[in-house]
Amino acid sequence: MSATPFVSQVGLPTSENSELVLPLLGASVAELTAWVQQQGQPAYRGKQLHNWIYDKGVRSLADISVFPKSWREQVADVPIGRSSLHYRSVAPDDTVKYLLKLADGEIVETVGIPSDKRLTVCVSTQVGCPMACDFCATGKGGYKRNLSCAEIVDQVLTVQEDFQQRVSNVVFMGMGEPLLNTENVISAIKSINQDVGIGARSLTVSTVGIRDRIRQLAEHLFQITLAVSLHAPNQALREQLIPSAKPYPIEDLLDECREYVEITGRRVTFEYILLAGVNDLPEHALELSKRLRGFQSHVNLIPYNPIEEVDYKRPNRDRIQAFVNVLQQQNTAVSVRYSRGLEADAACGQLRTSKR
Repeated sequence: MSATPFVSQVGLPTSENSELVLPLLGASVAELTAWVQQQGQPAYRGKQLHNWIYDKGVRSLADISVFPKSWREQVADVPIGRSSLHYRSVAPDDTVKYLLKLADGEIVETVGIPSDKRLTVCVSTQVGCPMACDFCATGKGGYKRNLSCAEIVDQVLTVQEDFQQRVSNVVFMGMGEPLLNTENVISAIKSINQDVGIGARSLTVSTVGIRDRIRQLAEHLFQITLAVSLHAPNQALREQLIPSAKPYPIEDLLDECREYVEITGRRVTFEYILLAGVNDLPEHALELSKRLRGFQSHVNLIPYNPIEEVDYKRPNRDRIQAFVNVLQQQNTAVSVRYSRGLEADAACGQLRTSKR
């Protein structure tokens, strides 16, 4: 007797022409319970399976010792959905970069960022990225495909296992544009929150901004943080840095962000990478503050992290502080984030699938 294929909204999409067994990772207790019952097993095995997948990190159903041996043999080929480690490097600040090999051989990057009180995972949502931001290594490598819910959740479990520590925060800021993979990202948010057990307010989704997708995310009423990668105070400069932003004017993007605030009651964080002599002048800061006036928001300034393909420079601390001062004078909430993992090419904007 062979196992019945797992049918769910999570995991890899099914094809009309082929029967595909979906990975179990990303499934809820209810979904796993329904599946084990389809196999002729008692309902309580659903909770056992959930515990072994999310708490014990099992990689094969054959290794779940509480299941009868005969049934383990029947379901041994049903994939849980775990990746394999392709490459691992550690930066001097203890940030760890992982290149993970997926079931089809594609490589994706994730980053574990430890601190005294928390362990943050920066997860990818696509293999590559189609947004082509001029200052980003990932965008220089092109785009291959979306990640499934299972492939996103797997990154969190991988870091948790490696550090032997509970993950406290997850940021969707790795490779790819999350809101071009909305369905799987929403499923992953639910699973990371409900199955892995990380609070919604400890989850952050970052986006360059895709028309109507912020509104779509808002309708789920998640208590997550939305981070919008703005990087410029006007449309002309934004198009220079983010060519894919041309069809979506900054005014329309900010209107949709205001809707997000109204629907969710959550403020929006605006990410702004500071590039010396490009977007870091006091007049840029003043224009930005005027754009965000009356907005429930926070500006997160990120000094540029260098990549080989372009010759942008990071502004010095005086220039950064001058930018901060203008925003503060205009009563715009602001902070500066110096990225971790710089020496291991694991910092913001440096993620790529090759070993470096």
